[in-house]
Amino acid sequence: MLNIQDFDETKINWKPLPGPDGSPADHIGCSILHVDDEAKIVDVLFKFSANEKIVNHRHTSDFNTFVIKGQHHIYDLEGNSKEVRYPGTFTPGVANDEPHTEGGGEEDVVILFSLRPYSKDKPIYEILDENGEIASIMTFAALKELHETGQA
Repeated sequence: MLNIQDFDETKINWKPLPGPDGSPADHIGCSILHVDDEAKIVDVLFKFSANEKIVNHRHTSDFNTFVIKGQHHIYDLEGNSKEVRYPGTFTPGVANDEPHTEGGGEEDVVILFSLRPYSKDKPIYEILDENGEIASIMTFAALKELHETGQA
């Protein structure tokens, strides 16, 4: 049986996630665990920094999350807390136009995301600038390329 209390994040090969300009996005690390080329699903661990917020974004494809370590905080774009998810929480998610940001609580949070666009080119999420405009998009093909080139 899995004991998430024994999870050792130092054993993960964390990579920076590229931001809209190609440089590493602030407060987020990732490790792509599996790319299912047939089903077009990407399973990835994300680590969000403690007491910080990642880039503003919206999920444009279905996804599932499982919190492994820490508290997963979700905020609206004004910084108001919308939800806190604790270790062991599984949440199925659907594409949603509502923009938000996320981050860790008092410690870094580690979350398994199963990203499910079911298409090579359909956006998985849109990264937004400070005005709420789309700065970049992430697709299955882009994540697959990051994985194949060892960048994530």
